[in-house]
Amino acid sequence: MGLTTAMFTGLTGLNSNQYMIDVIGNNVANVNTTAFKGSRANFENQFSIMLSSGSGPGATSGGVNPSQVGMGSLLAGVQKNCVSGSIESTGYPTDMAIEGAGFFIVKTGDGDTGYTRDGSFKLSSDNVLTTSSGAFVRGYGVDDDYNIVRGQLQNLEIPLGTESTARATSNAQFDGNLNAAGSIATQGTILHSQAMLNGSSTGPSATADTLMVNVHDAESVIPLFIEGDVITVKGARKGDSGGRQLPEASFTVAADSTLGDFAAFLNDTLGINDDEAVPGNPGVRIGEEGDEAGKIIVEGNAGLENALTIRLADIQVTNPNFNAPFNFSEQQAANGESVFTTFIAYDSLGNAVSVDLCLTLDEKTNLGTTWRFYAESHDDTDSTPVLGPTGTVTFDNNGMMTNVTNDTLRIDRKETGALTPMQVTLDFSGVNGLAAPYAAEPSSLVMRTQDGYAAGTLTKFAVAADGTIVGTFSNGLTRSLGQIALATFSNPEGLIADVNNVYRIGPNSGQPMITTGQTLGAGTIQGGALELSNVDLTREFIGLITATTGFSAAGRVISTSNELLNELLLIAR
Repeated sequence: MGLTTAMFTGLTGLNSNQYMIDVIGNNVANVNTTAFKGSRANFENQFSIMLSSGSGPGATSGGVNPSQVGMGSLLAGVQKNCVSGSIESTGYPTDMAIEGAGFFIVKTGDGDTGYTRDGSFKLSSDNVLTTSSGAFVRGYGVDDDYNIVRGQLQNLEIPLGTESTARATSNAQFDGNLNAAGSIATQGTILHSQAMLNGSSTGPSATADTLMVNVHDAESVIPLFIEGDVITVKGARKGDSGGRQLPEASFTVAADSTLGDFAAFLNDTLGINDDEAVPGNPGVRIGEEGDEAGKIIVEGNAGLENALTIRLADIQVTNPNFNAPFNFSEQQAANGESVFTTFIAYDSLGNAVSVDLCLTLDEKTNLGTTWRFYAESHDDTDSTPVLGPTGTVTFDNNGMMTNVTNDTLRIDRKETGALTPMQVTLDFSGVNGLAAPYAAEPSSLVMRTQDGYAAGTLTKFAVAADGTIVGTFSNGLTRSLGQIALATFSNPEGLIADVNNVYRIGPNSGQPMITTGQTLGAGTIQGGALELSNVDLTREFIGLITATTGFSAAGRVISTSNELLNELLLIAR
């Protein structure tokens, strides 16, 4: 050993402290790098020269310790600090931060898989989620019903402004109470027009086969109608005390149009359900005998909410001589407890379809009550708004629903481009059949929810804690668009750092476990936020001071050894 050895020992000190300064410099340079993980340089001593191994204690000696001279220091390794950095809220929906363990999975430009904590993502021109450097963010997609499909990873698409969706209503749920204390609906409104005559004002009573151009009444010298006349029903009302106005409808008189044809048109316009199961004999017909001969007989469905009102001005014709051709008078009023509601359903194209629903008290027995419902839709594309036969809802003695019949409505949507028929199942499970507590509002019925929705365009999105990307459409609908995947490692410090804040699998990192947020030890994903660098500047500056001091001291060892060698040379002279 000698002074030369001391110089090489000092050199190891220079090298070690230089590595430490390099690591600190990198940490400081990345103090504002998103999700950067700081590192530290760890050192170990090199081998030592054994001068004496020492000896154990004996009778004459207490023992001698070994004598060794060290040969300097060596870089043991650079260790990453994988502790999570602080979370900063940014407000950008594409920004994401992981609070806890895990890495985002990306597909880099060379086709390889990388891992990153940097969640400063963006959308490409194709609406694909990418990193700032253009690598694709990987996760799970959705099927046609927006259900997450876990399995193979894929690029995540968020089609803002381009994705549109609509869904046909298949179920409608109702809430309310049907007053069991009400009266049974046994009869509907009966209206009579003036007597119609065939051929002249003194002719025989008109029948269903009488041509419209031959129809007179007792006061008309000329026919009430001529070919080409348009008869418009506008203002007729339906419901208790004239509750709601029916949509306008028109009938054009042709040369072969009969009074029976007009009666069928009026039946459809008024939405009268002629199901054989309903009380009375509802429908529009032409009287054949007695006091009814030649009259247009309108008999509505039972229940106060099915009551019909037709005033003189509600039916008009373009014939200037008889602009109000029919004069209806009420012969019988509708009766019975009933309730009415309107709800909106949607066809397969997202078109709104209005459905009117009326329930009337049909029966009371020792087992409970039965209500009959009538459904109609003026958005139905066939000739009548009536939606099939009536159905019933039965309640037990405790007012709980026990049975429903004919609860699926079929609505024609021909020549609209939508699927036809549109089928909507009525769910009355939330409706009770108890006596109403307030006489002023005995029965109530309202649609609680339905599973269809109008067409809407994707306008914005957010990221849930488990990484699910939830899109919001312009129609208020929210749907899953995909889910961010995460990878966890048994030894994340073993990952190899690459450019663009990306890590690669290292020999000592272990293989990735692919999962999602909040699952299998993975952390929580926060949308609209970024993870900051975990570099502690205070600690780095202290380390820089100690590294500088160590470097200077190692240099002093070299300079001192050099001075001593020079002294030896002087002695030799």
